[in-house]
Amino acid sequence: MKKKTFMKSSLILTLLVLLLAACSNNNNDNSSNTSEEGMDMSSHDMEGMDMSGSGEVPEGLKVAENPKYEVGSNAIINADHMEGMDGAEATIVGAYDTIVYTISYTPTTGGEKVTNHKWVIQEEIEDAGDEAIEPGTEVIVNADHMEGMNGAKATIDSAEKTTVYMVDYTPTTGGEKVTNHQWITESELSPVE
Repeated sequence: MKKKTFMKSSLILTLLVLLLAACSNNNNDNSSNTSEEGMDMSSHDMEGMDMSGSGEVPEGLKVAENPKYEVGSNAIINADHMEGMDGAEATIVGAYDTIVYTISYTPTTGGEKVTNHKWVIQEEIEDAGDEAIEPGTEVIVNADHMEGMNGAKATIDSAEKTTVYMVDYTPTTGGEKVTNHQWITESELSPVE
């Protein structure tokens, strides 16, 4: 009799713990702006995506000598990588000359394949060297813009030499300010009118 009561109590306790864990995951105030609506990426689980960054840049990344948008200036974002990004006014935090890539990869954490992810830069690709990597080439990504990206095998979809920017902005949809977002390309910015 005691054994059955103990088993029932254990089962109830386990169910309560699971229920509480599920509720806390749905209700936590995730200030990383993980909404998937309006994204310019393939449909995949956006949980764990942190739009704000540490501000650290990869080793060897060169500061742009003559960026169109100088550090401290403002520009309008014309890209919809994330909900609330398109049309937002950004403050330029950093400007760097490099090669940017769109990539397709399967997260190391599992889940659906991500296609045409924008952007990963030359310095975030393992053993990339100095030359542009040809589309179709398989590489290893050393960036953690999204959960499951760091260490993932990826295929290069496109490559472009340009200036990339690290920016701060407040989403047009509201919510907390995104800081040190990596990366926006020069062609995705326009002057503030």
